Amino acid sequence: MADIRKKVGPRGTSYQVRYATKTGYAYKSFATRKEALEYRDTSATRKGQPAGSSNIRTVRQGLQFWIDVCRNEGRDGRVPVTAHTLKTYEAYRDYIIEYDWPPLRELTPPNVIEFRGWLLRNYSHDRSRKLLSAFHSMVLELVRRNLLTYDVAAGVSIRSDSRYDEPVTIPTEKEVGDLLAAADRLANSKNLSIQQTWRRYRPMLYLAVDSGMRPQEYLAVPEHNLTDYGVNVEQAIERGDTKISVPKTRAGRRFIPLSPETISMVRHYAKNHGVPEKLNKHRLVFPTASGRWQTYTNWRRRGFLVACEEAGLGEYKTIDGTERFLARFAPYSLRHFYASMLIEQRTNLKRIQALMGHADIETTFNVYGHLIERKEADLEQRSGMIAGLRNKSCG
Repeated sequence: MADIRKKVGPRGTSYQVRYATKTGYAYKSFATRKEALEYRDTSATRKGQPAGSSNIRTVRQGLQFWIDVCRNEGRDGRVPVTAHTLKTYEAYRDYIIEYDWPPLRELTPPNVIEFRGWLLRNYSHDRSRKLLSAFHSMVLELVRRNLLTYDVAAGVSIRSDSRYDEPVTIPTEKEVGDLLAAADRLANSKNLSIQQTWRRYRPMLYLAVDSGMRPQEYLAVPEHNLTDYGVNVEQAIERGDTKISVPKTRAGRRFIPLSPETISMVRHYAKNHGVPEKLNKHRLVFPTASGRWQTYTNWRRRGFLVACEEAGLGEYKTIDGTERFLARFAPYSLRHFYASMLIEQRTNLKRIQALMGHADIETTFNVYGHLIERKEADLEQRSGMIAGLRNKSCG
């Protein structure tokens, strides 16, 4: 990527072009901005670009280049994406290239606006938003590398309609208390098989409630990430349970304070009932007997849903002639509960974002905005505007 910098010195104003080379950056100065622009747009400033980048002429080629960057380098200083995310991006590419695009360098903002309309006519609101976002990410990557002159998608967006979505289902404090009590009973069952199973699931459940971590995060917690005061989140199981990797975003790396009871319980399990070190190569706190990480599906079916049934958090229904228990909540509900308690305690919003591992504050608002509004409304009702004015009155 090449850029132009205006320099003002004793000899007057000059324009310096900085461009990438194989060993770093090179610089060349010009008396006028026009000369600098002409030089920036020549092939001389593109010697540092990845192989094949000069052949990008179509949106299809641009998308493939963007995917290759995501796979091999990571976008804009980020780590390379996971295999699951890569498959998602490839699926996005296949949707986007269905549109009848002009040559890449002839793209204009009206073209992108027309593309947005095409998306909304052919796909759901949510999918359209994701596809437009992926297209914009591709454009930004090409602009950074001087393969496009400007961001043709700037200002063209599809707003999230999460404000109108049905709010997430969040268990109450009593329901979470009942769930933990059920885990206590199962861990102390007279049935030795149940007792042994819940020797592991009980501390997992307590950790989930106390940390608000994603299931894929607490299933992949290694022993060395537990401290005397909390847990460091540095890795997670990829969707599809294929491997342990880094969190999806930088914000996923965080420290979460824990209660002493939870730390003691988790450490006791790891020390006294964990898998032998020669099998547990990832040094996980909650591995399977073979040393592999537990899958989300296995934890949900054999652990979480059993605790829900024991606590009475659901109902029995006859489906296809068979009576089944349908739980009121899912493991992810504990994460929502954790966020709701932070909001109830009036925790700073940036702090909530950090503890939840959200990449941006918009995500926090989109998921939990209705709880924040409810809390603010509740506080307003307790005092009222006039009461607040009277409290500040001098009369």
